[in-house]
Amino acid sequence: MKTIDKILQRMKREGDATAKELAQEFKLTTMGVRQHLQGLEESGLVEFYDVKVKVGRPTRHWRLTAQGHDQFTDRHGDLIIQMLDSVEEIFGTSGLSQIVEKREQQTFAQYQQALAKCENLKEKLELLTTLREQEGYMAELLHDEQGYLLVENHCPICHAAKRCPSLCQSELNVFQRLLGEQYRVERNDHIIAGERRCAYRIMNN
Repeated sequence: MKTIDKILQRMKREGDATAKELAQEFKLTTMGVRQHLQGLEESGLVEFYDVKVKVGRPTRHWRLTAQGHDQFTDRHGDLIIQMLDSVEEIFGTSGLSQIVEKREQQTFAQYQQALAKCENLKEKLELLTTLREQEGYMAELLHDEQGYLLVENHCPICHAAKRCPSLCQSELNVFQRLLGEQYRVERNDHIIAGERRCAYRIMNN
């Protein structure tokens, strides 16, 4: 993978970064990374902002632009939207709702079967994260003092979800049903609302 692709991937997964951080991570010189970042900026894929510090010059942070995020967009997004439009045109809003509900049931059944042998919440969430990663969500599981956070740094159905927001609610429903009434699942960050990622907080009820 080219260095510029690694930089884009890293920003997509982990968010904003300085040239120094990227240089340390990829074992490159800071000057070399800055040259890559300037090239990506000229292409409209990244932008920077400066953060003031107590002493010295401001620290320059880099992040993906909307065009940069679009580099990861599902290539089949337009086709899916056309299909959703056709379903709604032929079968109406209720037909579209049935399609979303059917997908939810199928997804739940698939995940439920995969998680059947998991003995506790940690095992369930680790396997669910793996499944989502395999489906292109750039998923990772974090743990802090508040509990677990399932993070999805990319949404392969983003275009479809913008056209049909109930798809997002459907995914939240699946997570909640999988974990049961003992836990509460809340979406803290939401890509189609303009956030960098989707993040689901899992808490005890």
